[in-house]
Amino acid sequence: QVPLVESGGGLVQPGGSLRLSCGTSGFSLQYYAIGWFRQAPGKEREGISCINSSEGTTYYADSVKGRFTISRDNAKNTAYLQMNSLEPDDSAVYFCATGRTMWCPYRDSVIRSADFGLWGQGTQVTVST
Repeated sequence: QVPLVESGGGLVQPGGSLRLSCGTSGFSLQYYAIGWFRQAPGKEREGISCINSSEGTTYYADSVKGRFTISRDNAKNTAYLQMNSLEPDDSAVYFCATGRTMWCPYRDSVIRSADFGLWGQGTQVTVST
């Protein structure tokens, strides 16, 4: 059983939008920070956004700042990543993960995958004409 499940990926043209969802039926996400990561072929996994558990403070990598928005609905046990103005370089498998506490592990302006515990299987996003 996969701890987290991502959905919403697909093929989109440059300049388009997608909204990814991250949920689970196995436990409550409300006690954990949630991070979004992506990994393109031949590249390292990149942390792109994180949201704290309760007060909702958000963090973004420079590569997506101003284009992507992370949010969560604890009542629905779901986190989201709204992606606008998509570019071909955004093509990757996108993963969500839970932080080890309710606070985003945002150190030196970097979101590190090693600081996150439970992961989903990923959803493919392809930006192409």
